[in-house]
Amino acid sequence: MAGPAPTYSAIIAHTAAFLAELVADPLLRRHLLSAAAASDGAGRQQQHPAATLQALSLVSDALDTAASASPSPSSLRAAERLLQSLPTATPLSCLLLALACAARRRGGAPAAAAVLDLFALDPALARHELAPAAFEALFAPRLLPVMRHFAARRASAAAAAAAAAAGNGDEDSRSDEATALSAMRVLSMMSGAQAQEMRALEREYEMVLDANCRAYALYLRKILEAGEASTVSSPPHPPELVFGVGADEDDRGDDEDAPDNDESASSQNGFRYNPMWAETEEQGDLYPRRQGSVKGRRDLMRPPSLYPQRVPPHLIVQQQQRSPPVGRGSPVSRLRAEHLQSPAAPSDDSMEESSSELGAGKEEKRAASPPSSEPRPAPPRPHADDALLSPDPASSPARGDADPPQPLPTPKDFVCPITSQVFDDPVTLETGQTYERRAIQEWLHRGNATCPITRQRLHGAHLPKTNYVLKRLIAAWRDQSQQHPSTPTPPAAGTMDSPAPPFKTSSPSPDTSASHASAPSPTSVIAQATLETAVGELRAAVSCLCTSEDLAESEKSVLKIDRLWREAGAEQAVLAALARPAVINGFVEILFNSVSAQVLQVAVFLLAELASRDDAVVQTLTRVDSDVDCLVALFKKGLVEAVVLICLLSPTPEQLVEMDMAEALVSTIRRGDEDPLKMCIKPKAASVILLSQVLIEGGTDSSTSPVPRSALLSERFIRSVAASLEAGQVEERLAAMRILLRCIWEDGHCRSSIAEKSSLGAVLDAFHAVGDADKFDIVRFLYELLKLKKRSAAERVLRAIKDGGSFSMMHTLLVHLQSAPPEHSPVVAGLLLQLDLLVEPRKLSMYREEAVDCLIQCLKNADFPRSQLLAAETIMCLPGKFSSSGRPLARSTLLKLARVKERHRQSQDLSVVRADGGEDEMEEEKAASEWERKTAYALVSHEFGLVFEALSECLKSKNAELFTTSLVCATWLVYMLSLLPDTGVLGAARVCLLRQFVIVLRSAKHGSDRVLAMVALRSFMNDREGMHDITTYIKDVLKTLRELKKSSGLAFEMLKLLSDGQESSVDMWNHKEINLVDCSSNGEVTSIVYLKNHIFSGHSDGTLKVWEGSENILRLVHEAQEHTKAITSLSVLHSEEKLYSGSLDRTIRVWQFRDGVLRCVEIHDTRDPVQNLAVANAMACFVPQGAGVKLLSWNGGSKLLNPSKYVRSMALVHGKLFCGCNDSSIQEIDLASGTLGVIQSGNKRILGKANPIYSLQVHDGLLYTGSTPSMDGASVKVWNCANYNLVGSMPSSMEARSLVVSADLIYLGSRNGAVEIWSREKLTRIGTLQAGGPSCRVQCMAVDGDGDVLVVGTSDGRIQAWGLT
Repeated sequence: MAGPAPTYSAIIAHTAAFLAELVADPLLRRHLLSAAAASDGAGRQQQHPAATLQALSLVSDALDTAASASPSPSSLRAAERLLQSLPTATPLSCLLLALACAARRRGGAPAAAAVLDLFALDPALARHELAPAAFEALFAPRLLPVMRHFAARRASAAAAAAAAAAGNGDEDSRSDEATALSAMRVLSMMSGAQAQEMRALEREYEMVLDANCRAYALYLRKILEAGEASTVSSPPHPPELVFGVGADEDDRGDDEDAPDNDESASSQNGFRYNPMWAETEEQGDLYPRRQGSVKGRRDLMRPPSLYPQRVPPHLIVQQQQRSPPVGRGSPVSRLRAEHLQSPAAPSDDSMEESSSELGAGKEEKRAASPPSSEPRPAPPRPHADDALLSPDPASSPARGDADPPQPLPTPKDFVCPITSQVFDDPVTLETGQTYERRAIQEWLHRGNATCPITRQRLHGAHLPKTNYVLKRLIAAWRDQSQQHPSTPTPPAAGTMDSPAPPFKTSSPSPDTSASHASAPSPTSVIAQATLETAVGELRAAVSCLCTSEDLAESEKSVLKIDRLWREAGAEQAVLAALARPAVINGFVEILFNSVSAQVLQVAVFLLAELASRDDAVVQTLTRVDSDVDCLVALFKKGLVEAVVLICLLSPTPEQLVEMDMAEALVSTIRRGDEDPLKMCIKPKAASVILLSQVLIEGGTDSSTSPVPRSALLSERFIRSVAASLEAGQVEERLAAMRILLRCIWEDGHCRSSIAEKSSLGAVLDAFHAVGDADKFDIVRFLYELLKLKKRSAAERVLRAIKDGGSFSMMHTLLVHLQSAPPEHSPVVAGLLLQLDLLVEPRKLSMYREEAVDCLIQCLKNADFPRSQLLAAETIMCLPGKFSSSGRPLARSTLLKLARVKERHRQSQDLSVVRADGGEDEMEEEKAASEWERKTAYALVSHEFGLVFEALSECLKSKNAELFTTSLVCATWLVYMLSLLPDTGVLGAARVCLLRQFVIVLRSAKHGSDRVLAMVALRSFMNDREGMHDITTYIKDVLKTLRELKKSSGLAFEMLKLLSDGQESSVDMWNHKEINLVDCSSNGEVTSIVYLKNHIFSGHSDGTLKVWEGSENILRLVHEAQEHTKAITSLSVLHSEEKLYSGSLDRTIRVWQFRDGVLRCVEIHDTRDPVQNLAVANAMACFVPQGAGVKLLSWNGGSKLLNPSKYVRSMALVHGKLFCGCNDSSIQEIDLASGTLGVIQSGNKRILGKANPIYSLQVHDGLLYTGSTPSMDGASVKVWNCANYNLVGSMPSSMEARSLVVSADLIYLGSRNGAVEIWSREKLTRIGTLQAGGPSCRVQCMAVDGDGDVLVVGTSDGRIQAWGLT
């Protein structure tokens, strides 16, 4: 039997699968490259040529970046060319070539050929280290006869050694079912010659495999070279298998190098030396590992070998006794292992010690006992359980000349290192070491403050709680020891001065001494007769189930089988009778046809019990898809017990999603722990496990989730899942935790409910029994629970994490952090840092230093962008302020500091408590502020502000998400420096971040990013040196602050500080001419207004023009000439987005501007020339040719107001008309009541000169009036509209022909073309602009809505625009 003939497609498929795993797994890839680099193809280390090392760098860089982007084809092509140019191939060059080809072409013949070259160069290295999966798929079927041949030779040699060791050469006396422990004893008792023979056999086996691998690799290369044509034409003939090689120089060399004193060396240890157990030294890795990485990671990454491994004897015992590790294999297999394993499982170290002491004691007793002249009878075969826990039966003192029983040693993990006695009250210190409570208390009372073993300083004198997990293990071990009389009961821990009592040897157990008894006990006879009777009835019921065509009889048989199963228990005979495929199919037929709920429940119960004990039953059930579909259908119809059997069948996540069982699983979970049948797994536990897999496979997109969002977020469902966190099976706890984590992702508002209902102790204890991926899920779950709105609730969760587990969680996280991958480290570090800050935040702490250092290193590591982003997000969450959904509020809190949408108001305290909050709200605010200070101090004080350097590098990143998150973190830390005591790191922060903040302030695309940079710069301005450094970038800062001042009160405050408190500074309010257009062909510019980012100008020839008012200012958009005479006034009604024009042609026209076209929609006849115009919703007020003001209703009515005054200017605000008259008087007319109020009385002409009010405008409740300079030298006065009081005046010497007011400035237009700029708040002059020539007048002015653009129209027909720079 040489296996099936290989084909071209099969070779390509198997090698492609192997290489795809390497490309996807960076840790495995680096380990294999390290192993390949340690050998040159002949098992020796060498110096690789430069071309190989350069190719290694190219391939590694290309594949490491493949996680975030596609690998670089040019790098891979260059690596291929380098590798193909090498004169000789090595394992490293072959592996690199295969990876490069696979990454470029997704497999293919070149990649497969490179993999086969590995086996041709160094077969042993290829099949053990580099490509065990390819060896198993391609070579093992062909080499199976060779493996069986050597297995038979090993068995023959072992049998001969066993016969010699037992003193009996009869091979038939040895049972074929000898346990692993007895086989180990046989190997340990080999003589030197026998051990040398076994060693030679192993060397021969390796050489035979090497020879066959090389020949078969060349044969597979020929198939590849023939290509697809080999599948049509006759393929090449495979090479003949080699079953033996002659002795060569290497063998003789090995024999010569072997020590001659094997026997003497072995006698020192108490048992014979076996060369097969010598462990080789591991080669050094090509890639260095972190300090905290454990050796086990490399062992886990090493693929399993197909040939028999040479292992130490203690590993044989461990393999028999150790339960399957949680976190590996299928979830159901792990759950099944937990369900069926012994409650007291000793640790690996204790078993190693046990096996070594067992061998030593055996040799000592053989040496001490006198030789017997009569041969001993062969010992009976021990019980399966006793073979693992009790000594060899041959050592049982059943006869006078037999050896006394050897006691089982105490596991060393159960013994206190101080008292050397079994723990009675164990406590685990923060260093991870466990001691007896009374012993460590006495140690501390003597004045010691360190751990007795590690010598690390202890932070407190209070001992932690009892390690109940270890205490339960010791109790279970003692119970187990009492069940085996040959095993002595371990002593309890006493005082340190009292010696440990000696072990007492008990009588042998009935199982081990049954063959020496004269007659069996009556009890055993009765039990055996009862079992035989039950088996007989069971066979009859099984026969009826399998052969009867009557459904009723078959159903009765199922019920009878259930009764017999419960009475007889899971005996081997019962299992053998029920596990046959015919019986399983009979049960399945019942599931298809029966309608009885009881029968269906019983059938599912029996199938589940059998499947949990025999994998063959699972294979029988999964062979036909319809059987599984039947179980799914029954479960959906309400047979909840069926979910247990579905869980035991271990369907893939894809199959679970296709089964569409989500709603049924949720319903079962909500029912709780109902289990009347007492199944091997509770239905709820199975449902939790399956639902977890369904949710993981379904992804994180809520729209495509297989489970309705409302079902996941129901209070009853969350309560039931949270109860599973305390389940006995670790797998159920992990599954429940993942479901709750998904609920949090679906809707963060349920986070507080989950935190209240979850008991974290069992989850924390599970951390020590799971793999790295499951550990990170636990950390992520705990981290998410901390994102609570109330600080007190978050601190309660932190205390539960810190004190809830049986071990020190902080020490556990620290150990895990040192070996965690980069993408997991930030979250682990964030959780560890928060636990450490829970108490004593100002004292130095090893945990805090490691956590902060990890976050900073992740921020600096640009090779892992995902790790950088996670570190920045972790820092952003450290302030501890979250919304009710768990969203961090650091960004929004910082934006509030800028007082957005608050103009010119004094700084307000953001921590003011709302009036309805009460004392509880005040306490929460206080706790949140205190926590924020703790976290900020821990970050900024580490290594003199090293975090600022890391954040500065992140602010240069092109990753938008990383940039935004890092900006929030940097702004928050800089702001907190102003609240913390002087730590001396403000200068370091300024050096690292000031320039970056200025760049963000000047050129950030998002306004919120610019505001954050402004907040950070404001914090630097508190320091004199910071203010000096900011002035270096004063132009960029001032420009941006002017843009932000209209929406941020902080910007206005900073402008004042930068101008030394004088907002009238010329540099601060510098204007630059933007554009100038000449419209002299249309006469004078009589009026200008802004509407919808457009400028509208009226001209003396009746033309109305529309100009661009935002980007391309004063670019002509449209013009209309419907007025026959000059347009004297333009007015805007912003509520209706309409423009009104008044003209000397005695009309008022209404305009609409849409899609770049100006249209006249209404015409109103005024019967008088319109000199000035003001409009409201239902009426218009205009100044006619004579005295007074005419009130024109849009329905046609008119009325004359204030007929005794000649009005020169006016403004209409909120139903009140303000009039400025030629005699310098100012009146207010209430249009609703008709009442008239006098703000300023008129004056008589002085020397025949009039003093009219040329311009008038209302802004923020103040009335601004412009005229010629009065007796007091003021040309502009400011009045309070409410009480008519004079607020201020502007002592300008020019005549204020035109006036316009913005948010910050007042512009005055004169008759000589000059425009003066005044501060609106201080009423002080800032500067002057010149519009047109000296002979022109400023006719009209307007500013945009933001006050940044000024537009001036002059009498010479020019329109000019200035902007703030």
